[in-house]
Amino acid sequence: MGGFFGAVSHNDCISDVFFGTDYHSHLGTRRGGMTAYCDELGFQRSIHSIENSPFRTKFEGDISNMRGKLCIGSISDTDPQPILLRSKLGIYAVCNIGIINNAESLRNEILDSCSASFETMSSGKVNSSALIGSLISQKDSFVEGIRYAQEKIDGTMSLLILTKDGIIAARDAKGRLPIVIGKRSDGFCVSFESFAFQKLGYEIYRELLPGEIVKLTSDSCEVLSEGHADMKICTFLWTYYGYPNSIYEGVTVETMRTRNGEIMAETDIKEGTLPDVDYICGVPDSGIPHAIGYSNRSGIPFARPFIKYTPTWPRSFMPQNQNLRNQVAKMKLIPVHELIEGKKLLFVDDSIVRGTQMRETVEFLYANGAKEVHMRSACPPIMYGCKYLNFSRSTSELDLIARKIIDELEGTEGVKYIEEYSDRNTERGKKLRSEICARLRLTSLEFQSLEGTVKAVGRPSCDLCSYCWNGKE
Repeated sequence: MGGFFGAVSHNDCISDVFFGTDYHSHLGTRRGGMTAYCDELGFQRSIHSIENSPFRTKFEGDISNMRGKLCIGSISDTDPQPILLRSKLGIYAVCNIGIINNAESLRNEILDSCSASFETMSSGKVNSSALIGSLISQKDSFVEGIRYAQEKIDGTMSLLILTKDGIIAARDAKGRLPIVIGKRSDGFCVSFESFAFQKLGYEIYRELLPGEIVKLTSDSCEVLSEGHADMKICTFLWTYYGYPNSIYEGVTVETMRTRNGEIMAETDIKEGTLPDVDYICGVPDSGIPHAIGYSNRSGIPFARPFIKYTPTWPRSFMPQNQNLRNQVAKMKLIPVHELIEGKKLLFVDDSIVRGTQMRETVEFLYANGAKEVHMRSACPPIMYGCKYLNFSRSTSELDLIARKIIDELEGTEGVKYIEEYSDRNTERGKKLRSEICARLRLTSLEFQSLEGTVKAVGRPSCDLCSYCWNGKE
């Protein structure tokens, strides 16, 4: 996915953006970047690969040479960002988060209609921010250009634009991703994650509405284009992607996850499917609060039968090579034999996607003497690859274990019955769970329901995107 952070101040704000951007490192592992502006030095930009070392270590040296009261930073899982552009609107830096599904057709349309050229990355793709800039420059103002770009793009686009006199922030049209404004006595900041600026002395000023565009200066937060109430924020942000102390639309991630676990336990108690186990456990890291909630409600003690070793590999989705990533995931799990050998364990994980790492985790537990391994997924079966945000690595929906099993059972006709497969009380739903149990060597398996997920978030279902679970926006 990715994240961004920006600040505009009466004072130098380079260190604020350095720390604020670093606090988005959980959202991406490929590229980090910072761009600042001051009258003496003009625009200054630095971009580094962060695939093999964290953002902080790559930019510690750069920030001592950068100066400015205007600065933006980006963590990206795709393109190098921010990039500098020159157009009839002037020189500016831009970074974005989201996904452009029709990037190739937009590029061809622009190339066919004018003599524009694009810097091409080694992959052969055009930088997404360069494409967005080309769309924006077709209009006579940033606001008109941003609106035009959002209309043309199939996908999701939130962005920051750094000019010589301020920062323009635009939230995507459906509000799938958050943007929050922070305020301090000497200026403003803008961030994907609300917690990223609280240690820097900023307080939450407000969240942008879907589709809203604002301009930040050191003295003001000016609304350039009004937002609206039609929201479809990604529910998976709370379930998995968001950092525990993040707050989206007034709902804290950690409290949602704990409440979600409580709801799962309540359902198992009601359905008579609460297993007789010794411990409730969470798959680190995002599964842990779900498991704590499950433990609190079920009355079964919480324990950590294995600990994740993170000093050298702090993020589960590093490195980029899949085989090496699987090996790293395996090496990170250090068992606590006393809590595994001869024990019946119930684990809660944030989700079940392909099942590859879960299968290895279960085998690891049995190899260390576990008697039974039960699993609860903190969200419904994932049935569709996300087409709105760039967080899925799946190249095909048949990579998803639930869809793969459905296809094997019923072929393409199985798509008609996805709602039944998601329901624990239907024959198809029971068959899906039985098949996953057999393939992953689980004693029992259950998924949180969509209704339970919505209840845990505590916002109306019409405000939440649930596409990856039911194919509906």
